[in-house]
Amino acid sequence: MTYPIEQIRADFPILNEKIRNKPLVYLDNAASCQKPQAVIDSMVKLYSHDYANVHRGVHTLSIRSTDQMESARHKIKTFINAASDKEIIFVRGATEAVNLIAQTYGRANIHAGDEILITAMEHHSNIVPWQMLCEQTGAILKVAPMNVAGELLMDEFEQLLSAKTKLVAVVHMSNALGTLNPVEQIIALAHAKNIPVMLDGAQAIPHTAVDVQKLDCDFYVFSGHKLYGPSGVGVLYGKQALLEAMPPYQGGGDMIRTVSFEKSTYAGLPYKFEAGTPAIAEIIGLGAAVDYLNTIGMQAIADHEASLLAYATQQALQIDGLKIIGEAKEKGAILSFTLGRIHPHDIGTMLDSLGIAIRAGHHCAMPVMDFYQLPATARASFAMYNTKAEIDVLISGIKNLIEMFG
Repeated sequence: MTYPIEQIRADFPILNEKIRNKPLVYLDNAASCQKPQAVIDSMVKLYSHDYANVHRGVHTLSIRSTDQMESARHKIKTFINAASDKEIIFVRGATEAVNLIAQTYGRANIHAGDEILITAMEHHSNIVPWQMLCEQTGAILKVAPMNVAGELLMDEFEQLLSAKTKLVAVVHMSNALGTLNPVEQIIALAHAKNIPVMLDGAQAIPHTAVDVQKLDCDFYVFSGHKLYGPSGVGVLYGKQALLEAMPPYQGGGDMIRTVSFEKSTYAGLPYKFEAGTPAIAEIIGLGAAVDYLNTIGMQAIADHEASLLAYATQQALQIDGLKIIGEAKEKGAILSFTLGRIHPHDIGTMLDSLGIAIRAGHHCAMPVMDFYQLPATARASFAMYNTKAEIDVLISGIKNLIEMFG
C-alpha cells in the first residue's frame, strides 16, 4: 500500500505556512510535533459545545466532558496495550511523570545506599528527578556508559545491576542522538534481579508501536505534544499493583474518597494521582491524536521515517565538514550534526532564513554534549509528514551555509 503522504500533509494546516516568504520545512519534531486538523477540531468542539468540569457534575455538559475524557483514557490504554484503564494516569508531560515516580515510588522504596541506574544518553528530565531523590534519601545514582556511536554498552550496563539496584530508568529513544535502546534486553536483565524498570518513551512513541505488556516494563512515560497532540498533557503508565501501592503525588480535589479535618482517604486508580481539574481539552485532543495515528498505522509511519532517515544520512555524508553525531545501528528519525567551526546556533538561524526549522543547542542532554566534547549540535528530526523533497531543501541549505562561511 502506498504511503499517503500528500493526504497526511493536507491534514496538518501549519505545513501551509510561509516563513520569510519560503515554504515551511518543519524539521524540529523531536522537540514537538505539529497537530493534525482532527486534534484541533476535537478541542474546538469541546470548548464550543461540550465543555464543563469533569467527574463532579450531574448536568449534561459535565457528563459529555467526562465521557470524552474517559474515552481518551481508554484509547490510550488500547494504543499502548495496557491491561486496564486504571493504569493510565494523566499528567502534564513526561517530565511530571518521572517526577511523580521519583517522589512516590522512589520515596517509598529507595533508601540510603540503594542505587538507581540510568544511562549516559538521558534527557535532563530523566536525570534531575533522580538526583533530587538521591539527595533526599541518600541513594546513589549510577550511569551506564555508551560508545562513540551512541550505543549503550550492554556488558557494562549488566555489570552495574546489583543487589543495591532498586530501579532502572532508561530512555527508549535518545532525543539527542536518535539511538533506540535495546529495551527488551534491558528489562529482561533487570527483571532477572527483581529490579523494576521505567522507560522514558517521550521520543520513541511517535515513531514506533509500543506494547507495554509485551515489553513488560513497570512504568512507561510520554508527552502528548510529541505524539501530534496538545502540549500540557502526558501519560504515566504503571502496572496496576505498583500504582496501587504508591502514595498520592499531590493532594486536592478529585483524588479523595473522604475528607475530614482529622483524616482523608484517597480515591482508587487512576484518580488517586490526578488531583485538581485536569487538562480536559488537551486530554481529549490527545485521544484524537491517537485516533489519527491509528488511521495511518504505526508500522507505516515507522517505515516512512526509516526511509527519510536513510536518505538524509546518505545525503549528509556527502557534505565535506559535516559530522553526524549519533550513528547507532538501531536509530530513530533524528539527524544530529556539526559543521566544523560553524556554531550550531548560526546553523539554525541561517536555515530559518530559508524557512527550515531545526533545533540547535544541547537538547536538554548536556551530559551527551560533554561526552562528545561539544557545546551543542544542530538537529534535524523527521516526522510522518516530512518528505525527501524537504530533506533536499535542508541539504541545499547546509551547502549554501558552508559556502557563506567559507
